[in-house]
Amino acid sequence: MDKTTHHNREEILTAANTARWELGLDFHDTVIESIYSDASQIARKTVKLKGDKEAYATDITIDKIVTSRWLGFPLMFLLLALVFWLTIAGANYPSGLLSSVLIDYLHPLLKQAATFIHMPWWMSGILIDGAYMAAAWVIAVMLPPMAIFFPLFTLLEDLGYLPRVAFNMDNLFRKAGAHGKQALTMSMGFGCNAAGVVAARVIDSPRERLIAIITNNFSLCNGRWPTQILIATIFIGSMASPQLAGVVSAGAVVGIAVLGIFFSLVVSWGLSKTVLRGEASAFTLELPPYRPPRIWQTLYTSLIDRTIFVLWRAIIFAVPAGIVIWLVANVHIGDLSLAEYFINWSDPFALFFGLNGVILLAYIIAIPANEIVIPTILMLTVLSSKMAGVGGGSGVMFELDSTADIAGVLQTGGWTLLTGLNLMLFSLLHNPCSTTIYTIYKETKSLKWTMVSTFLPIVLGFVICFFTTQLWQFFGW
Repeated sequence: MDKTTHHNREEILTAANTARWELGLDFHDTVIESIYSDASQIARKTVKLKGDKEAYATDITIDKIVTSRWLGFPLMFLLLALVFWLTIAGANYPSGLLSSVLIDYLHPLLKQAATFIHMPWWMSGILIDGAYMAAAWVIAVMLPPMAIFFPLFTLLEDLGYLPRVAFNMDNLFRKAGAHGKQALTMSMGFGCNAAGVVAARVIDSPRERLIAIITNNFSLCNGRWPTQILIATIFIGSMASPQLAGVVSAGAVVGIAVLGIFFSLVVSWGLSKTVLRGEASAFTLELPPYRPPRIWQTLYTSLIDRTIFVLWRAIIFAVPAGIVIWLVANVHIGDLSLAEYFINWSDPFALFFGLNGVILLAYIIAIPANEIVIPTILMLTVLSSKMAGVGGGSGVMFELDSTADIAGVLQTGGWTLLTGLNLMLFSLLHNPCSTTIYTIYKETKSLKWTMVSTFLPIVLGFVICFFTTQLWQFFGW
């Protein structure tokens, strides 16, 4: 390209950019509305609707409500609250049943079998108290809420509601300097952050695609829903009467999810005004028609493609994590185990942020997968010497049959309402799992932006937990 051609190209781009600003941000929307209006007039003159006319009119009527400026967001929050309430209300009993079978019944049988064949104590500990117990806890804690939550979430997706959520969020993301399609990637992130990162490919602008990738971790992925639901049930729901406990817990989880959307918008705005400065692009989102529920396909998609897949992935990561947990809790240097050394060393730092050393160690061990955070926390709490006098021998996990038993273990380990609240916040604001980190690197081809995507949330998490703790102590709650 010679200098004259390059100069002419720069002049054209400068003139186009100047004209774009003069036309205003709504010019693209105006053009699209004009095209659709003309197309609609042509269609009315040339196309005769028979059976679909009533359904089409019904879709428009529903959309006027669910995408309304005043009713769109309240309805979205109410639907999320309903999904979480059904999950919380329905998951406790099957979790207790699975715990009774896998932990109360099978664990002692496996220990007896190990003794019968004269298996060395350390091998029994690694395989049964470590690997097996971690997998058992993942199944007991995660399977029931996922088996309820994913079908309900998939149902909303199949009905065509999730695109309406993106439509409602479009204006907010544009005001934050991001692309409207980021709302779609955010919705994908509620299922899996790695999938949300890949979904950012639908954004043409490299700058806006990078913003969507960096902020996708603020969407609660499926691996973090069990943590939010369990902690909200134990520490938030228990503050209300038994009749309202489920509703209050669901409201707390919705609040955390909404807070994640808020941080996504704030960080997007900050990036678009600083290191990723630029103008937000416009896009057109065509809302699909509402479809009747396909029950069997929804059950297959949610239970096989999502629940079983996520559970299997969690078990794969939980088995080696369980071995690591057992080793750090049973390998001693002097009078203390490796876990106790780390917990005692990190406790002062963690308490400064309203957390504890067990939580920090659990999140280090659980970097491969968010799904194993709660089982890791429970096992570390039980396996620590602090708990040895409460539930039997050191190095053997408790038999916990219900949420009340789990609450008792955590409270005996020094947990308070503030600890539970900060864990919910830290679960929202911490580093992505290893799969998401690797996906970010593959999508960006940049070590710098991968590091930003990894450490920005965790820094923000510590900051938010710190201020939450200081305000809590200031008001004497």
